[in-house]
Amino acid sequence: MTAMNPATSILQGSESFSIGVWRRLSKRISTMICLAIVFLYLLIGLLSFLPAFEHKAATPIVDTYQPPSKARFDLWLGTDIQGRPVIWRLLSGTKVALLITFFASILSLGIGISLGIMAGYFGGWIDDVITWLFTTVSSVPWVLLMIALVYSMKGRSIPWPTFTGGRLHFNEIELDTLVTIIIALGLTEWVGICRLIRAEVIRHRDRDYVVAARAAGVATPRILPRHILPNVSHLAIISFSLGAVSYVQAEVVLTFLGLGITDRPSWGRMIDDAKTELLKGVWWQAVAATAAIGILCLALNILGDALRDAMDPRLRGAD
Repeated sequence: MTAMNPATSILQGSESFSIGVWRRLSKRISTMICLAIVFLYLLIGLLSFLPAFEHKAATPIVDTYQPPSKARFDLWLGTDIQGRPVIWRLLSGTKVALLITFFASILSLGIGISLGIMAGYFGGWIDDVITWLFTTVSSVPWVLLMIALVYSMKGRSIPWPTFTGGRLHFNEIELDTLVTIIIALGLTEWVGICRLIRAEVIRHRDRDYVVAARAAGVATPRILPRHILPNVSHLAIISFSLGAVSYVQAEVVLTFLGLGITDRPSWGRMIDDAKTELLKGVWWQAVAATAAIGILCLALNILGDALRDAMDPRLRGAD
């Protein structure tokens, strides 16, 4: 009897696998509530790209430090020192969290998955070099590494290709603070997923279906995406859901240290501004930003744990 390739079975039965994952997720009410919360944050983040959000967040409406009031929507969370509505600054800051989470995740997952597959599949000196690399990166304290990367890139210019008159030209553009934070996070947060992918690939590289593919003359560039990657893709999804928490928190930490975003509303900037306001009894801006981060992180953690259980290969055939 011929052994079935797990990768092939997953690809051919992707609909049943997706239905099985959704069935396990939908059994828990807490998971569905957290999923709804994440979708709400995502919707607000997409709407915050509208110019009206940033305009309302930057426009003073009443006196300084107006306490929360039910009189109008703009005053539900009060105002800051310049009379700007805290609720609009909170909603507009969701855009920064969304951008950092999305692009930093793409960069870190791209690096981690690529290096993890190479280390696990090829082994030998390639595995030794990659293992040395992520061991070295993980040995440096995260805060010090982030500060060093942000400082080294902040204010620097990079060549950017542009087409003028049908010709390709390279113009120097200055790196934005948001871009430097995304790059710094992407270059430091890939270690965990690289270790997971490496260990999983080592488990699969000598399985019967991979050995049979090699014996049949299938080239390595075809084996990796067709046979190896589908069996480790669930780790990338889980890492994305759990890693989003650290990306949101990293922006707050860097802003609190004076290395974060200052030219647009963000949750980190709100907390940084509120550190002096608390001494004056102005608590609403700090509470609003902290609550927004706390609710999102709690929802992502619960959802990540539920995804890990639902996508566990050992539970795919279980009821």
